[in-house]
Amino acid sequence: MSGSHTSGDLKPWTVLERRTLLDAEPFLKVHAETVETPDGRRVENFYQVEQTDFVQMFVEDADGRVLMLRTYKHGPRRVSQTFPAGALNPGEEPLAAAKRELLEETGYAAEDWTALGSYVVQANQRGCVGHMFHARNARKVAEADSGDLEEMRLELVTRAELIAAAAEGDYALLPVIAMLGAVLLPELRDNLARSAARPAP
Repeated sequence: MSGSHTSGDLKPWTVLERRTLLDAEPFLKVHAETVETPDGRRVENFYQVEQTDFVQMFVEDADGRVLMLRTYKHGPRRVSQTFPAGALNPGEEPLAAAKRELLEETGYAAEDWTALGSYVVQANQRGCVGHMFHARNARKVAEADSGDLEEMRLELVTRAELIAAAAEGDYALLPVIAMLGAVLLPELRDNLARSAARPAP
C-alpha cells in the first residue's frame, strides 16, 4: 500500500572501501567511502561524518510545566531556548544518559520516562544519532552542575508558552523543533513511543 513502512524491493548501498580522513576523537571523525548502489553504480568519496550521539528530553514537572534552558549555542551563534540535552558517554545507555544530563543541567530527576525513538541527524552523512525522551513528574532534587562551557538559565514554561515562543524566534536548533512536534502532537507522540518500544530487528 502507498506509504507503507516496508522496504519492498528497495535495497541498501554496499560499502566497498572506507578511508578515515580526520580523526579528532571523541568529537569528530570524517571518512570517505566508496559505495555501490543496487543498480551497480560506483560512487567514490561519499563522505561520512561521525559525531557523538546525544539525548534530548521533553521534561514536565508535576504541574505540567516544561523544563527549558535558555543558553548560548556556538553553532547558531546566539542565545535561544533548548530542551535539556547532552552527549552520551562511551558505553552509556541512552536512558541513563538522559537521567544524568537532566540532573546535571537542571537539578531535576524524574521516574516516568518514555522513549520516543532514535534518529540519525544527517540523511546521507549520518553525523550522529539523537535519542528522544519524554519525562513526566520531574522534581528538583539538587542544584544544577553541568560543568559545560555554556551558561544556562532554567525556565519553567507552559505548553502554550512553548508554542508562542516560536513566533518570537526563540528556537535556533532543528532537534528542538523536532521534539516540539513529537510531544505536542499527542497521536504522533504515542505512535513514536509504540515504535520505540518494539524489539530491535
